Order: sequence, then C-alpha cells, then structure tokens
Amino acid sequence: MTDELEKKYEALKEYFRNLGSAAVAFSSGVDSTFMLKVAHDVLDDRAVAVTARSHSFPAREKNEAEEFCRKEGIRHIFVDSEELSIPGFSQNPKNRCYLCKHELFEEILEVAKQNNLAYVCEGSNLDDNGDYRPGLQAVAELGIKSPLRECNLWKSEVRAISKELGLETWKKQSFACLSSRFVYGESITVEKLGMVDRAEQLLIDLGFVQERVRIHSFGNGETSGTIARIEVQPEDFPRVIENHQQIVEEFTKIGFSYVSLDLKGYRTGSMNETLKK
Repeated sequence: MTDELEKKYEALKEYFRNLGSAAVAFSSGVDSTFMLKVAHDVLDDRAVAVTARSHSFPAREKNEAEEFCRKEGIRHIFVDSEELSIPGFSQNPKNRCYLCKHELFEEILEVAKQNNLAYVCEGSNLDDNGDYRPGLQAVAELGIKSPLRECNLWKSEVRAISKELGLETWKKQSFACLSSRFVYGESITVEKLGMVDRAEQLLIDLGFVQERVRIHSFGNGETSGTIARIEVQPEDFPRVIENHQQIVEEFTKIGFSYVSLDLKGYRTGSMNETLKK
C-alpha cells in the first residue's frame, strides 16, 4: 500500500472510532463490503450490517452479503424495502433513486435507533460526485454518513486497499440496483426486473466480469416488445460475438424481442446520457 493509501486507510479507521457505533448499509458490493470490513474491525459488535431485500436486489448479491457477514462474524439485519410500493417509483421518474434511498435510509435509521447505534453509514465514494446521483440528496437530508467520500477515497483506491485486506470484492464488478437498467419514464415492473436479472446472470455465467443489460420497451398492444441492450467492456466484444447464438436464444426465452450490443461499451449511468444538462 502506498503512503497516501495508508494515510487514507488510517483516516477511515479513525473516522469510525469517532462515530462509536454504526448501522452500515450493506449490499455486498465493492464499496459497502470494504466499508463494513473496516467498520467492524474498528467497532466490533458496535458495527451492524443492514441489507435491504427487494425485487431490485438480485438473489446472488443477497447470498454474498449473508456469506460475508457469516464469515466475518458480523451481525446482519435484513429489512424489506420494496421500491415498487413507493408512490411514483414504478413510473421511473428522474428522481427515482432519491425516492428509493429516502425510504431505505428511513428504515435503516429505525434499525439504528432500535439497536442503539449512533449513526447510519452508506458507501458512496468520490467517483459518485461526478454523475447524476439524486440518491445523495436523500443522504444529505437524512444526515446519513458517507465515510468513503468524507475520507476522500476513490473507487480505485477502495479496490486497492480491499486487495491488501484480502477482500475478494477488490475485483468484483461494479453493481447498481436493477431499476437503473430502465429508461427514465418507462414503467418498472416485477416481470421486467426479473428479465434483466436473468439476462445479466447468463452473462455472468458466461464469464463476463463487468456487464449490464439495459431494457428498452417499444410499441403497444400487438406491436409491443422489448430490446436488450448489452453493455460489456470493449475488449469483451469478441466474446459476445462468439457466444451470440446462445445469448440470443436465452434472451429470447427470457422474453426479449431483440438483442443488441452497445458499441460504446460498459459505462456507469448510461441511462443518464439522455438527461438534459
């Protein structure tokens, strides 16, 4: 670890010491796993993991969250946070993430209160400051702590320190909830979330490390359908072509009318590219 990384790592540990206790929003992703590991190392049983169950959260992520907490001996609490029940959420407005995060963090705040934990922490890092992130508005309004951002940690640094700590997530693909695969204004349904989940699981099973399946609906009635827009790293384009027959067959079984490959490749927040600046 470089001297700069060491300083940031020590600053993060000191940050948690000063908090004294915390409920940590835990999704089993790169950032939240690292944050939870450090919080638990410093605070022991005064750091509690809280994971939300919903249709936007794949079973594979839930299972990984459970396994990590079991392995590390971390107390793990689940809350049911069904986004589709939030008024307006299923219409997928531009502030969808705000609606979700506000409801979720209110639930985690209640968990913290019930367990005498002083703060709630979430895992955004400095990279999240550079994109459209309405969820951060909810973080600010509710007084949620953002240890990684406040200790000036970038995603690459989180991965680097995670590797030093022996966390398998150091090389895990970035993940965002399945609702982020929908065009703003397109209705989010349980059925479509399941389609995206199964499609992405197929790509993962085929060995793609960083992938997204964006869903686009068109038409109505007898002329309606759905397009799967696959995002992978450009260097993985040849492997998509090599496996195109299986991908098309399986995606069609899942319910997609057409299957496409996005030639821009994988990037975070691609659905935000249509938002007017």
